[in-house]
Amino acid sequence: MTRSVDYVLPLRWTTEGRTGELEELTAYIRDLSASARVIVVDGSPAKLFEHHRALWGAFALHVAPDPSPWRNGKVAGVHTGLRLTTADAVVIADDDVRYDPASLRRTVDLLHEADLVGPQNVFDPLPWHAAWDSARSLLNRAVAADYPGSFAVRRSTFVDMGGYDGDVLFENLELMRTVRANGGRVVRPRDVYVIRRPPSARHFAGQRVRQAYDDMAQPWRLALFLPVLPTALSGPRGRRVVVAALVASVGMAELGRRRGGGARHFAAHLPLFAPAWLLERSVCSWLAVAQGVLAGGVRYGDERLAVAAHSVRRLRRAAARRALVPAGGAEQAPVRAVAERLQRRPAAPTEGDRTSIRNDLPTVGVGDGEAASQQQRPVRVRDDHGTGRTRAVTVLGALDSHASNAARTGT
Repeated sequence: MTRSVDYVLPLRWTTEGRTGELEELTAYIRDLSASARVIVVDGSPAKLFEHHRALWGAFALHVAPDPSPWRNGKVAGVHTGLRLTTADAVVIADDDVRYDPASLRRTVDLLHEADLVGPQNVFDPLPWHAAWDSARSLLNRAVAADYPGSFAVRRSTFVDMGGYDGDVLFENLELMRTVRANGGRVVRPRDVYVIRRPPSARHFAGQRVRQAYDDMAQPWRLALFLPVLPTALSGPRGRRVVVAALVASVGMAELGRRRGGGARHFAAHLPLFAPAWLLERSVCSWLAVAQGVLAGGVRYGDERLAVAAHSVRRLRRAAARRALVPAGGAEQAPVRAVAERLQRRPAAPTEGDRTSIRNDLPTVGVGDGEAASQQQRPVRVRDDHGTGRTRAVTVLGALDSHASNAARTGT
């Protein structure tokens, strides 16, 4: 693969006691730089930032995130990285994602026929807590597809839609829904596998309620998980119902393991963790609802976020409002300010022949409940979600509109 791909890696480390992880990540970035232009957006404290720059500066662009009002720091990092990209094919990945040349090529090649591509992550190595969490992936695959820690996106689509909201918890779902709401196509191939390093057991434990809170954006999932615990406590009959459901979850997870050639990547014993994961999710769903009601959201870093993700319907309304902003209106001043920072450069073509989408590419996400029209093209979006605040994301999407208006008027 030639370097026609930009790779955006947002991260924020707060401790220095990660020597082994740092050495492994450094080796990965160095190897990756032969296949992609790597942009590390590093929100770490100053001492760690300088240490990372010394390690990565020779083979990656290492920058701090732009100042941002958003409470989800990862989204701020993604927007900073996209501002610095030059290729139209951009891979966004967490710091625990490990592409190899083959998986990177396959993921990027799918951008020939899609605007956003989410491959399947597989934990390697596989400690007990990663095996536990793999059951979630298998159940998602049985229904539709899993939620990855990495996406490939067309830069042109990202800019046209104005980026995505940075005050949500489930930022990956928000990105997917924003692309769909703006007429883009999202695919999550079940047969493209990308390694992911597991978190520590302590970090895994700290994620349980936060991940359950993600289901606030998918009410039908809450409707499935919340009744499990009270039904199990309701008496013998209720317990029999729950036991039957838990047994059925093993078969469902096995179905997910076999889809898209998954049996070659997921260990045979992983479906056995499905009952434990379901019981955990039921308990944590109640805790998540309680935090939402009593505390106004869950903790994410130094912030508390109330919104998991916005619905496609709401994002479509925002896109429609954005499309109605008249040329030369009040939006144009902030548009010009952002345009100076994010100048559209000629996009480099992606490497590889155009290939047809595989027959195992779901275009509707787990629990989304909305199917995007594949005939629509992106429109510009402005959505402050009733806050009245002006943010960079509210005007990024008007860049092309501003340019085309200028061309028509000769300004």
